[in-house]
Amino acid sequence: MPAKKRMKTNNDKWQLATEVLKKGQVAVIPTDTIYGLVGQALNKKTVEKIYKIKGRKPNKPLIILISSFKDLEKFSIKITSKEKKILKEIWPGPISVILKAPSKKFEYLHRGIKTLSFRLPANEKLIKLIKKTGPLVAPSANPEKKEPARNTKEAWNYFGEQVPVYLPSDKKLSKYPSSLISLLAGQINTIRPGQKMAKIKEIKKDLKI
Repeated sequence: MPAKKRMKTNNDKWQLATEVLKKGQVAVIPTDTIYGLVGQALNKKTVEKIYKIKGRKPNKPLIILISSFKDLEKFSIKITSKEKKILKEIWPGPISVILKAPSKKFEYLHRGIKTLSFRLPANEKLIKLIKKTGPLVAPSANPEKKEPARNTKEAWNYFGEQVPVYLPSDKKLSKYPSSLISLLAGQINTIRPGQKMAKIKEIKKDLKI
């Protein structure tokens, strides 16, 4: 009985996070890697709010979590057949991928760099949430130059009442962020080593890129 009660409570918190995010507010939630400070990627005001809360440098784009390949179309992303083949090997999982994003419409996201980083998580609860809220910008839950929060208590100490919802994880999260790779012109280049580095090397070897 206690286990069922905890599960219900956790589900209620996921529902609360969903409702808050749909209103354009922000939340700290467990992602497929570490805790993230998340908000709707297609809401410019929400994105700018996250930059302000984190004290993030304005020229640094944020990683975007998506629920399917189709979500890339919402950002006017066009991928080649080769790039799609590579992405199918990489996703879902804890590997974020930089893609070309030339549309001026999304300058508030790419910050003039004209590329965006995306990740398709493997976490089912997270995918379900993203399908309801739309794609989410998801930088780590910490102010600039601070260590990523390892739990909701640490996140609260960072952000306090600036963030209305802190969603605890029902399992231990990794202490490592996602790997970040660039997939431009059909080539894989590692920008930030993180999780699943062996898989990235394997894909590069198998596809001879």
